[in-house]
Amino acid sequence: MLRIATVNVNGVRAAWNKSRGQTSGLAEWLAGRDADVVTLQEVRAPDALVRELLAGTGYHVAHTEAAAKGRAGVAVLSRVEPVAVRVGNGDAFFDDSGRWIEADVPLADGSVLTVVSAYVHSGEAGTPRQDEKYRFLERTGARMAEISASGTHGLLTGDLNVAHTPRDIRNAKGNLKKAGFLPEERAHFDRWFDELGWVDVPRRLAGDVDGPYTWWSMRGQAFDNDTGWRIDHQIATPDLATAATTAAVDRAESWAERWSDHAPLVVDYAL
Repeated sequence: MLRIATVNVNGVRAAWNKSRGQTSGLAEWLAGRDADVVTLQEVRAPDALVRELLAGTGYHVAHTEAAAKGRAGVAVLSRVEPVAVRVGNGDAFFDDSGRWIEADVPLADGSVLTVVSAYVHSGEAGTPRQDEKYRFLERTGARMAEISASGTHGLLTGDLNVAHTPRDIRNAKGNLKKAGFLPEERAHFDRWFDELGWVDVPRRLAGDVDGPYTWWSMRGQAFDNDTGWRIDHQIATPDLATAATTAAVDRAESWAERWSDHAPLVVDYAL
């Protein structure tokens, strides 16, 4: 069994050290979840500090920080050392943005898994920031096609900041004109699934149900009322998707016990 987890940590230093009474932070979750591969987004820390924090965890660390200090940052942690690591999705505009890293992880059967940790910024409808988001999503699809053509297993993970369908957001009607649920954003997911053949693994396993959500606003009582968004994803090539057996969202027991505004998404693959 291959266990893969992804989580936006909302700052690795804070998540690592967070503790309220009996509440565990990222360090305790990472030690207890026993994942083979873990991808992180919004790491927001220098590379040296990331490696210092993760030393002794048993993971090989592939990480890229953003040129803008305290922003973005993505990582792939793997029990088995990757045979290759690449930064960026092929568009030089995003090379130093800390939003894309991929690692080729060898599997027990001799095959290779190309696992991507991606962080897509939230965007803002009708602004240049949203145009950049569309550019990133467009290039993401192109890179997914390249991975498919390479013949490896492919897995796109991370905080993609898009809820694909009304099942992926509690208040769909109220967010139709907001970034994260715009028709133009969701159309990219349609293409990835319908044209490229990649599979939304947690959705396939969960079926036609609301959520399970992975992010809740810090405002009001969104977490307590489960008014969330499903914007953290594991999207796989068809062969890998067929091996998926279970998916779980590690939602905290209470608002006070959260160590990020996102919850980890964990999928087991029978490989």
